[in-house]
Amino acid sequence: MSVFKGSGVAIVTPFLNGKIDYKSMEKLIEYQISNGTDAIIVCGTTGEASTLSYEEQIECIKRCVEIVKGRVKVIAGSGSNCTKSAVNLSKTIEKLGVDALLVVTPYYNKATQEGLKQHYKMINDNVSIPVIMYNVPSRTGVNIEPITAIEIAKNNKNIVGIKEASGNISQISELSYLKSKYNVNLDIYSGNDNQVLPILALGGVGVISVNANVIPKDMHNLVASYLNNDFKKSSLLNQKAILYSDILFCEVNPIPVKTALYELGLIASDELRLPLTRMDEKNAKKLKKIIRS
Repeated sequence: MSVFKGSGVAIVTPFLNGKIDYKSMEKLIEYQISNGTDAIIVCGTTGEASTLSYEEQIECIKRCVEIVKGRVKVIAGSGSNCTKSAVNLSKTIEKLGVDALLVVTPYYNKATQEGLKQHYKMINDNVSIPVIMYNVPSRTGVNIEPITAIEIAKNNKNIVGIKEASGNISQISELSYLKSKYNVNLDIYSGNDNQVLPILALGGVGVISVNANVIPKDMHNLVASYLNNDFKKSSLLNQKAILYSDILFCEVNPIPVKTALYELGLIASDELRLPLTRMDEKNAKKLKKIIRS
């Protein structure tokens, strides 16, 4: 049930005149596949899923599956702060032919650890494809504690991975230790582009990356070289990943990465949806200088 190893791109959703720009989306996906990206993660945080209507989200995922045509794995965001909504969305998305689901912890509600266990169990019991948990407490206000993640994976056969974006290396180290101690199959993916190498060193198998929108080949090679024991190469690429991460997160994601993709000519517009706004001009100049170099 392992979904992928390597670099998965948390792909942006391009907009043009208020609508999803599917022409740019196809261009982006082809760019990713031709540069070695191992999985496409659609309608996640970077994809501005929170501003998509239900109909837009379903159509966006459907089109992504059609464009990819099975060449790499497609993983779709199906999280919600309402368990019933997350279950219904997950069931609908499963029918579109995705390979797996990425399910963020319920945001705003601040669920207890028991609430998280029951939330993920409900999703597990209603789908038959792999599920990757998404732990990003800075956005959701709730953290999946290591023992909770282990218990969820141990008791729910479809839950096979976790995107760890807590930023807490000590916590991820504990998670890796418990995974080994209790012999639980749970793939760990870095959710932060500036922590890929340390998470791989702790037993991680890849990254779900914002950087990969811009430097897909480098992010793929970073993981692949580490998994092939070429630590010198992976270390050098990790330094590049940190450099890009610094500039691509100088404002809230995905504002900078959309600016970068527009500068590269990969999307027709750097349009975002409110409450997100275009990049501050001072930061944009700095980003464009790095992109051009």
